[in-house]
Amino acid sequence: MQDRQSHAAELLRNAGVLPVITVHTLDEARAIADALLEGGLNTLELTLRTPVAVDALAMLKRERPGIVIGAGTVLNADNIRASVDAGADFLVTPGTPAALADALVDAAIPAVPGAATPTEFMALRERGFRNCKLFPASAVGGLAMLKGLAGPLHDMRFCPTGGISESNAAEFLAQPNVLCIGGSWMLDKAWIAAGDWTRVRETAARAAQIVRAARAA
Repeated sequence: MQDRQSHAAELLRNAGVLPVITVHTLDEARAIADALLEGGLNTLELTLRTPVAVDALAMLKRERPGIVIGAGTVLNADNIRASVDAGADFLVTPGTPAALADALVDAAIPAVPGAATPTEFMALRERGFRNCKLFPASAVGGLAMLKGLAGPLHDMRFCPTGGISESNAAEFLAQPNVLCIGGSWMLDKAWIAAGDWTRVRETAARAAQIVRAARAA
C-alpha cells in the first residue's frame, strides 16, 4: 500500500494538470488524447461514464504508449477490475464509501480516492491513503478548504477537481498540499463537437505552461 501511494504521488506530481475526459467513440478518444499529448499533457483521467470508456482506455494504452491514464468515476469493485484489465495506470473515484475504500486498498494499481470533508479524508487516511482527490473542489470551499486541511492533515496531498479553470489553476497549484489539479477547461464541449483539436491543443499547451511556471516559483 505504501509503495502504491508513493507511486500515486509521483504520477500526480508529474502530471501537474489532470485533464478529465469523457469519450463517446474510439475515434474521439484518439483525437482528444493526441491533442492533449501534442499540447504537452501526457496524463489524463478517462471517466467510466460511457459504454465505450473501458475499450477506449485499453485502445489508448495499446496505441499511445507515452500516455498515462487514470480510470475515473470508479464506483465499485467491478469498475476496478475492468480498469486494471484494460491497463489503467491508476484509479480515481468521485467519492469513497467504506466498501469502495476497502476494494481500493486491495487494488493492484495506485488509487486516488475522492472525498469532500475532513471526516472522509480522515477515514481514508486510516486505511493508508495519503493522496486523495478533493471533489467537488470549488463547491466545498476550494482554496479555503485546502488551506484548512493543511494543518490537521499535514501529511496528506490532494488533487482538487471541480470548478478549476485556466484563470485560477496557478493559485491552486501554489498550495503546498496540492500535487496536481483536475479539470476539463481544455476540453470545451463545443470544441470537441466541432472537432476543433487546435483549440484543445493550444489550451493544453497553456495548461502545461501554468504547471511549469508554478513549479519554477
